[in-house]
Amino acid sequence: MTGHRRVITGFSNPTVKALRALREKKHRKREQKFLAEGLRLLTDARECGHVPEVLVLADKRDPHPLLTALEEAVEQSGGEVIETSPDILSKITGKDNPQAVAGVFAEFDTSLASLDRAKADIWLVAQALRDPGNLGTMLRTGDAIGAGGLILIDDCADPFSVEAVRASMGAVFTQSIAQAEWSEFETWLRGGDGQLVAASLRKAQPYRSAPYAAPCFVMVGNESRGLPEDYEMACDLRVTMPMKGRADSLNAAVAAAVLGYEVLAALEG
Repeated sequence: MTGHRRVITGFSNPTVKALRALREKKHRKREQKFLAEGLRLLTDARECGHVPEVLVLADKRDPHPLLTALEEAVEQSGGEVIETSPDILSKITGKDNPQAVAGVFAEFDTSLASLDRAKADIWLVAQALRDPGNLGTMLRTGDAIGAGGLILIDDCADPFSVEAVRASMGAVFTQSIAQAEWSEFETWLRGGDGQLVAASLRKAQPYRSAPYAAPCFVMVGNESRGLPEDYEMACDLRVTMPMKGRADSLNAAVAAAVLGYEVLAALEG
């Protein structure tokens, strides 16, 4: 297959409006597509086997071999390469100083059925996580610790929002992502191997001496409310981290990182 190229010079072009609309969740869900921005992020995507359907380039850009490789990959896959002005690219991405390239990708299958729990010893789970920055950070953490992916429980932020994708630093393309309600997740988890671990204060043991077992599903709750009590009681293990200062809790993504690395150390040791 061979793609095609074109130049867009007008702000009112229908393609510009359609691409810009992907910043809104309702349009992403309707089109089943999402935006990602930046040469490094798009290169990570390409190296993971994800080639954008549309590649948007600033007409005033410095040449780069990675950018050339991206263009070739899009054209060979039958995609579209669009050249436009930095101002129009800024309108599409919503950033005052956009990077020189952005891509449009098809959303991934986010069903629990798409996950292979045996592919990794660690998985991250977030319940009612509302901040896209935290969500992206958890994806990035999952990549760092070799997790299989991130499972989003109940009403979480959209993992394909521009903010979450940007915060993931490319991990949205390396980590599996699933979305489910609690009851669906619990049924799926208990249908196979898996230890569910919660960061908790309820009948919890110190996180550094807990008996972790693979595959370990590390779960954190909502940024302000934490996990519901019945969710915590359904866990195989509840662990707590010491708070030496005045703060009574950690940021949700930070807590996931601390626990994730502790589980990694325990399983590798």
